[in-house]
Amino acid sequence: MNPEELGQLKELIEFLKQNQIGEFSLERGDLKVNLKFGSEQSSASAMDLASLARLMAMQQPLAAPAAQPAAPAVQHVAPQVHASAAAPAAAEDENAGLHIVKSPIVGTFYESPSPGTNAFVKIGDQVDNGQVLCIVEAMKLMNEIESDAAGEVVKRFVQNGQPVEYGQPLFALKAR
Repeated sequence: MNPEELGQLKELIEFLKQNQIGEFSLERGDLKVNLKFGSEQSSASAMDLASLARLMAMQQPLAAPAAQPAAPAVQHVAPQVHASAAAPAAAEDENAGLHIVKSPIVGTFYESPSPGTNAFVKIGDQVDNGQVLCIVEAMKLMNEIESDAAGEVVKRFVQNGQPVEYGQPLFALKAR
């Protein structure tokens, strides 16, 4: 198994854990992989990563699971200012009282459904609860990130095509 395929496998396992997908099956020719999380038969006890890597070395590249789009994590930021190394006090003042829409998964941020089309939302747009704000691509899956608050888009924290981490702020919304 080449390093890229091994990396894809590790990303898949991490994706399954982060999105609390309890069971995953993959069949490719003679290879059959079943992963179960949160039970006696976990990925570590059923088949360790090294064994799985050896089996995958003789197979085609790994395909991503068919999963439901993940719902966004939205946090209401309290109007208090706390000093921290990650976010300076001035930035926290700017975001005080805003709803921060965060990435629920690791992936790549896309502002529109396809290249050359209009962005889902732009600064100043009014959005409704459940409205699609962007897409985060993870393991070749396009996950629509929806707003769980109604309001005005006042800030976008990432640029189109930029990698995002789990919990990274994507948008700031001013509640209606």
